[in-house]
Amino acid sequence: MGTSDRIESFILELLKNDDGWLEIGRNELASVFNCVPSQINYVISTRFNPDRGYIVESRRGGGGCLRIKRIKHDGNELICKAIEKIGTSIDNTTANSIVVYLTSSGTIDEKTSNLILAAISDKSIPRNEKTSDNIRANVLKNMLLTLV
Repeated sequence: MGTSDRIESFILELLKNDDGWLEIGRNELASVFNCVPSQINYVISTRFNPDRGYIVESRRGGGGCLRIKRIKHDGNELICKAIEKIGTSIDNTTANSIVVYLTSSGTIDEKTSNLILAAISDKSIPRNEKTSDNIRANVLKNMLLTLV
């Protein structure tokens, strides 16, 4: 497991035990994982963002403090927001992030998640620069619509 994965797992574990805001020091966290603070910033920006259901506040100075909170939503509301976000075209990475978020929030179960991920993968959708992201968006939206 890489350092970024370990940092993410550590923060997720802390969030499980906290119903409010989780406050952690960027420098302290970096020292725990023997990495530079910019790696903490990278993990926070890529794995704890609004697309994945988190609100993050960052304070500069004095070692920097991060405040993280998981957004709680109704399942159907989340699916509807995901459908809106998809639009007419979506790349594989963004589509996978949406499905992973819906799974981690408990909106869809693991089996449904795996089926959706298989259907929208690059292996399932013909590789054509002009149409593959449009096809992926249509498939993903239609699959999510059946869950509402």
